[in-house]
Amino acid sequence: EPYLIQQGLLQRTPRGRLLTRKAFLHLGLPAPAADTAELAQLDLLQDDGAAQDD
Repeated sequence: EPYLIQQGLLQRTPRGRLLTRKAFLHLGLPAPAADTAELAQLDLLQDDGAAQDD
C-alpha cells in the first residue's frame, strides 16, 4: 500500500482508499469523471454552514 501511494496510484481518504486517475490509466480502464455526487455533498455542507452562521 505505501508503494502504491508513493507511485500515485492509490489515495487515502476519510472514506477509505481510492484509485487515482493514474491507476485507472495503468489498468487500461476508463477513468471516471469527477465525482459529481461527492462535489454536490460538499456544496450542501457549505450551504448548511452558511445557513447556521446567520
